[in-house]
Amino acid sequence: MSRRCNENGVRIYADVVLNHMAAINPKPIIGSAGSMADPENFSYPSVPYKFNHFNKPCDILDWNNETAMRNCQVTKGSRDLDQTQEYVRNKIVDYMNELIRLGVSGFRIDSAKHMWPSDLEIIFSRLNNLNVDFGFASNSRPFIYHDLKDSGTDTDTMGRWEYTHLGMITEFAVPGELGRAFRGKIKLKYLRNFGPQWNFLPSKCAIAFVEDHELQRGLGMGSGPDILTNKNGKSYKMAIAFLLAHPYGTARLTSSYNFRHVDDGPPSNMFGEIESPITSDKDDRCQHGWVCEHRWNSIANMVRFRNEVYGSSYSNWWDNNGKQVAFSRGEKGFTVWNLDDYDLKENMQTCLPAGTYCDVISGTKNQNKCTGTKVEVNEEGIAHIFLSSDDANGVMAIHTGAVLG
Repeated sequence: MSRRCNENGVRIYADVVLNHMAAINPKPIIGSAGSMADPENFSYPSVPYKFNHFNKPCDILDWNNETAMRNCQVTKGSRDLDQTQEYVRNKIVDYMNELIRLGVSGFRIDSAKHMWPSDLEIIFSRLNNLNVDFGFASNSRPFIYHDLKDSGTDTDTMGRWEYTHLGMITEFAVPGELGRAFRGKIKLKYLRNFGPQWNFLPSKCAIAFVEDHELQRGLGMGSGPDILTNKNGKSYKMAIAFLLAHPYGTARLTSSYNFRHVDDGPPSNMFGEIESPITSDKDDRCQHGWVCEHRWNSIANMVRFRNEVYGSSYSNWWDNNGKQVAFSRGEKGFTVWNLDDYDLKENMQTCLPAGTYCDVISGTKNQNKCTGTKVEVNEEGIAHIFLSSDDANGVMAIHTGAVLG
């Protein structure tokens, strides 16, 4: 799998849980590969881990106490590993290096705030370079980012700066702020200075996103009524387009499946085997329980937009003092949003070279034709933009990779 993905430019990042082992269960539990565990007795024979490899059980009663945050149990009954021990460190390093051997590109560090940065630094320093057998350049290091939730009140707010030298950080303030904006709770014009001025992490440190697997289910710190998901249709697509058009942070997308209950697993057959997504020939979307947001035209084409404008400046902001906004990405791209209840009709400076461009939200460029809306840019870089308030996407985007001719 990893070889096939890497050959097609798709990198794999493993979500690793290094802080703790499985929580107490009424009976000894069996892992997906058949490994046994008895959490009540701190017994994980497949590693093996025993009682002396864990911190003394305790609950986090004060979330401003960094010692409790990092030495106590992240959830009731979960067994908190003691990463100060060489044995524990070596077992974690062996696990991560095995994943590197199998062709992964890096790691998402689950519950990072619950581990001491000094311990993680030692562990990361012992990781191997990426496996050249999977096409990686010699001496390439794993890409690492930390799952570090920020409620604005607990240790995360202060402590996340201790992790920035170890990798990137999930900026959990972004989903809520973009949710408020594209739910219409604040005017889109306020997004003009979106970024560190909003008390976000510096762009070079931040993983920016609209939702994740927990926020989608109303779980975890940062969840709430402002979070947008695929069930929010137009507002969700507008927020994703802004995330991908704006230069702040490294963008992360969620591609998911339908669920009724929080703990529902992915679509499976009667034997519990996960079923592959089935793609519709008509619109390239997934069926049979899979949502596959990454295939949506408005999202897939905005990923291409982001790649096309990479490294260009964020400039030429325009707004109507309300819920209609636009900006350029240097001379490579231009994007417009309309969340108002009336149509947007404006002559706008796009900063793009003259030509006929395909709006990559309503369609795409296919054999030098537009399957969606065309936008004419004149010699002065000006285009007449029409974006209906009834538009199903609420956003229009053009870039130099989608010009005809």
